[in-house]
Amino acid sequence: MDERALVKKLNRGSRSALDTAVERFTPYVSAVILRPLAGRACREDVEELCADVFVALWSHAHQLDPEQGLRPWLAAVARNKAADWLRRCRPADPIPDNAPDPSPGPEELAQRREQSARLWAAVDALEEPDRTLFLRYYYEGDKLKTVAAELGLSQTAAKQRLFRGRKALKAALKGVETP
Repeated sequence: MDERALVKKLNRGSRSALDTAVERFTPYVSAVILRPLAGRACREDVEELCADVFVALWSHAHQLDPEQGLRPWLAAVARNKAADWLRRCRPADPIPDNAPDPSPGPEELAQRREQSARLWAAVDALEEPDRTLFLRYYYEGDKLKTVAAELGLSQTAAKQRLFRGRKALKAALKGVETP
């Protein structure tokens, strides 16, 4: 089947014509997409862009001109899809050689450990049911409604206790006594 007949079948919404177009033109569309990408995309990205081209073909099949053929239309859409991908997926700038090491040093690790120990001590100093409320809500990730019900508190009371607890923990971590 020549391109003109294929376009006419696509105009009529023929699924078999779409299958034929995909089978026949996938290598061509892939080559058109790969040219501007110049190795910046992985195989999966190219396959996805090819699929996008054929989705566009199916969506606009009724607008195609049988006299123009299919190849120029596919090439234009493939180039546009590749250009869109390049705009969306700009490669990240390389990390400069003189960039600081992102891993913490021994001093910073010691400070983190000390702060963590102070935080746990402050949480342990909270009275019940505040300590349980804090641990279950913030550490274990339980829903406030569930924790409040199990502790015999209303949701409003639980929120208030969390607020006061956060205030107390903040003060404890800064070394300030709370009333």
